[in-house]
Amino acid sequence: LGATQQPVVELNSGDWENIYADNSGFVREAVGGPTGVHWHVKVETAGAYEFTLRRWPVQTKAALGAAYEPSDKSPSNRPKGKQVTKSFPTIARAKLKCGDVTAEATADPKATGATLTATLPAGTTTLKAWFADAAGQDLCGAFYVTVRPKADAKPTRPNVIWFIVDDMSAHFGCYGETRIRTPHVDRLAREGTLFRNAFTTAPVCSPCRSALITGCYQTTIGAHHHRSGRGEVKIHLPDGVVPVPVLFQRAGYYTAIGGFNATGNRLGKTDYNFEWDRTMYDGNDWAKRAPGQPFFMQVQLHGGKYRGQGPNANWQVRVKRELGLNTNPADVKLPPYYPRDPVILQDWADYLDCCRYTDKEVGDVLARLEKEGILDDTAVFFMTDHGISHARGKQFLYDEGTHIPFVARGPGFGRGVVRDDLVEHIDLAATSLAVAGIAIPKGMQGRNVFAADYERRDAAFAARDRCDETMEHLRSVRTDRYKYIRNYLNQRPHLQPCRYKDEKAIVKTLRSRHEAKALDDLTERLLFAPTRPTEELYDLAADPHEVTNLAADPAHADTLGVMRKRLADWEERTGDRGRTPEPMATYDSDMKVYLGEGKKANGELKRNIELNKRWAAQGK
Repeated sequence: LGATQQPVVELNSGDWENIYADNSGFVREAVGGPTGVHWHVKVETAGAYEFTLRRWPVQTKAALGAAYEPSDKSPSNRPKGKQVTKSFPTIARAKLKCGDVTAEATADPKATGATLTATLPAGTTTLKAWFADAAGQDLCGAFYVTVRPKADAKPTRPNVIWFIVDDMSAHFGCYGETRIRTPHVDRLAREGTLFRNAFTTAPVCSPCRSALITGCYQTTIGAHHHRSGRGEVKIHLPDGVVPVPVLFQRAGYYTAIGGFNATGNRLGKTDYNFEWDRTMYDGNDWAKRAPGQPFFMQVQLHGGKYRGQGPNANWQVRVKRELGLNTNPADVKLPPYYPRDPVILQDWADYLDCCRYTDKEVGDVLARLEKEGILDDTAVFFMTDHGISHARGKQFLYDEGTHIPFVARGPGFGRGVVRDDLVEHIDLAATSLAVAGIAIPKGMQGRNVFAADYERRDAAFAARDRCDETMEHLRSVRTDRYKYIRNYLNQRPHLQPCRYKDEKAIVKTLRSRHEAKALDDLTERLLFAPTRPTEELYDLAADPHEVTNLAADPAHADTLGVMRKRLADWEERTGDRGRTPEPMATYDSDMKVYLGEGKKANGELKRNIELNKRWAAQGK
């Protein structure tokens, strides 16, 4: 019941017109009451259903007399011969029992039936339906039942919406940002729960999204290299790992992924590194769902990518036209390791305008939900995939790259709640399933953060591996006080050559200032040292920007040892596949796709690929 492919279901109790004893002595019966005719049904979509019962000829058990024999009699003891006389008592009540749910309604004798409504939970159960006469006597006989979702019923399970935003840190008013206004995200926080310490497990798009949609660490499922599995060598999910939309579909939800550029039949951004079936999404908008059907919708927003690879006049004009004014670069506050260069200031101002525009897009969707009268029936989650795209942000394991906003508004989430416990972005998968009443798979590593028995995390883990052509192997563990980073390829510089990064105006500016010796010592040390330390340890309470590495400080040796062991235990416990280098055949398979894109000159990309292979051969 409730499957979108079969919204109306007919159940038939038999194909006979009356009850009779056949020549073999076997009495066919359609007995009313709780012990009578029943069906085994699977309710795919919880909600209110209309049951229309229509009778064929029926009789009371008493009226059958000797012809009626209980079904526990053996065929040899059953009477043979005559067909039972037709006598049809007037029906007065229709009754129904589905699992623990019961319903009853007055029957219309002229229509020889009745319509009644019952609200059913999801799951497999037994459905029984029967009539009774005016004296309350259960009737037996043959009848059929038509079942359909109640058109005007409110869903008993909430709709679920994910806002997933590209390349954006927690620069919103509810997170303390003062240079811009973000009223709609702030509203979600005011009317829901805000998580101050949410972190992505992968600070780059495709590994992050592969992890989120499965609720598993990207390193566990083998999807940890950015834009991997795109060539001839494919990635397949391990047995038992099922994408979240598939689980929602199985539970009767309409699944959609839309947002930026999702026009016509085009889906919103997916960017999964593993092989997946496009049919796990029913469309790119919830508008086409069946009446009363709950939906799971992902609204994919362009976020920080709107600003492009550098200060963009077209973006600035659009912001002024749609938002009224632009953020003043002079008002920008940068982290201490970025110089107040005009290009970097303008880029950050454009980024803050991306945050404002994202907030507007969130407001547009909230307004639609309100207009359709379903906002309060919807669990709304707001999250970004990773932090701002910058020299120490996206692709790296500092908080600038891993700290993300996470806000939840909806039934049971509370209002104006602020939580300081550590959560990982994969927790969104488990939480959403739980909200919808869907069982969380046993192997899912994300946790339901609203569960009554929820055990709060005391650490958050993250990983960075190859991004595009650039080989890398970074791991981190973060507690509420300390961050530990392991640089497995520490003989390489922080800003390795990478075509995507190096095309950004901010990185070009940093490299230019480095060559001109126009950077201060802090920036030179953090961004342009020829090698990196094997281990990094930061006291986040005293050093929130992670600029003072304590790994070599004897005073922190005990903490270093504890954090080192925590990371090693996590790598072992979760089966981190990044511990084994990517096979060169797999690397070449993906690089063939990059080189064949045909969108831009490939000279720089070829040089970077050759450099990475040479460094790998040298053990770097």
